[in-house]
Amino acid sequence: MAPTLRSSYSLLLRSLSSGSRVTSYATHMRKPVLIPEEPNRIQVCYQPRHITSTSSACSGTASLRSSLDCDSVSDVDWNNIGFKARETDQMFVMKCNANGEWHRGQLEPYGVLKLSPSAGVLNYGQGLFEGLKTYRTEDGRLLLFRPEENANRMILGAQRMCMPAPSVHMFVDAVKQTVIANKRWVPPVGKGSLYLRPLLIGSGPVLGLSQSPEYTFLVYAAPVGNYFKEGPDPIHLKVEDMYSRAVHGGTGGVKTICNYAPVLKAQLAAKKEGFTDVLYLDAVERKYIEEVSSCNIFIVKGNVISTPEARGCILPGVTRKSVMDIAQGLGYKVEERKVHINEVIDADEAFCTGTAVVLAPVGSITYKDTRVSFPKQKVEQHERVASNLYKLLTNLQMGKVPDTRGWTMEV
Repeated sequence: MAPTLRSSYSLLLRSLSSGSRVTSYATHMRKPVLIPEEPNRIQVCYQPRHITSTSSACSGTASLRSSLDCDSVSDVDWNNIGFKARETDQMFVMKCNANGEWHRGQLEPYGVLKLSPSAGVLNYGQGLFEGLKTYRTEDGRLLLFRPEENANRMILGAQRMCMPAPSVHMFVDAVKQTVIANKRWVPPVGKGSLYLRPLLIGSGPVLGLSQSPEYTFLVYAAPVGNYFKEGPDPIHLKVEDMYSRAVHGGTGGVKTICNYAPVLKAQLAAKKEGFTDVLYLDAVERKYIEEVSSCNIFIVKGNVISTPEARGCILPGVTRKSVMDIAQGLGYKVEERKVHINEVIDADEAFCTGTAVVLAPVGSITYKDTRVSFPKQKVEQHERVASNLYKLLTNLQMGKVPDTRGWTMEV
């Protein structure tokens, strides 16, 4: 037994033999921390990974459960968390066999995955992912935003990628379990959110091009702040007229992993020129806008809000769908259609939407040698369409206003 585990085990035995009640212990870290709670009761914590055990001194039996009742993580600067991978406590893992039968999933300590070098996802890119967030409310609740929409989108994506998918119930339950197991990583109110990343991958070995004999569905979490380095400030886009993101008949309309690495070349080149990201045109005529690298785009002209139609090349975003419904409720005319690049240049405002970016105002769009700044007219911040939609959307996500649409789900 390793020294850390041996000392932890000895500590537990001494605690039990003395009649104390151990409320929790954890492995994977170097030093135990004893936390006095009440007479005959102590708490032993290792951070960040943990397995919690409750034990009765009189019966000597123990049952494992997955939660750590600490309210938050002490070593995180919540004002500067950014948007990056972070090792949290636990992840949910569930496997499916060649017959399409899902085995019962379970929470496991966050860590590396063991995959065959011939796994379908590594060799042929058979994989999907989703993204959703949990927010902490002012009264202490944890809220998910429309998780069933992400579940349904994964099901549709799995059909396109010839993969079995977890049911909506399985998906939502796995997400909830992951939130509960990592609840101390949910940022304080107004400091960010807990980002959930469900993955569906072909984990079984294949050599010739074929479906994987095994699939793995997993969910992990990370606390995040603003996606773009600009934070809440407007972003700046460059229209890409050489590379394409998607083509009709391809996979642009589903959230497959193979859609994203190809955008890096144009994105990195644009960032070197000082832009935030890239706006792609259609692959055929190269005159209709489609998507930014990882989010949807809208333009505003008068009382009309337009966004490119989602018909195979554009991902039908959950935030996109929600913003469209909110805008219609405010009396705006919302259009899903082909949007010519010249309309973008003539627009009053532009903004992007996505789970990661939420709703980001666009400060400028550069097409060839033409740079257009937004908004076109000088208006106060509270008068801008993007600002109002952002406030309404985030107030709903954070539980600041009554949810009359039934979009939030308490964990």
